[in-house]
Amino acid sequence: MSATKHWTVDIAIGEHDGRTHAEARLNGEDDTLLTGTGDARCNPADDDIPEIGDELAVARALSDLGHQLLLTAAADIQAITDEPVRIAG
Repeated sequence: MSATKHWTVDIAIGEHDGRTHAEARLNGEDDTLLTGTGDARCNPADDDIPEIGDELAVARALSDLGHQLLLTAAADIQAITDEPVRIAG
């Protein structure tokens, strides 16, 4: 039977003066801890709709987190194989 692992991503969102900042923190059972960040700002010509700023900032934070996770995996592979790793995509 295969084991199931559980990783948690906690997202914190803050807003100040038309700017939104988000942090996505990955906590793994194996002490994996990575934090992705993302920002969004309201264009002065647009209506201030906080939900849209939240969505953009969180999407950017999750994207940053995903990129960091790929880099971590590549570094782990390189450490084990002692071969350069190329991240495709």
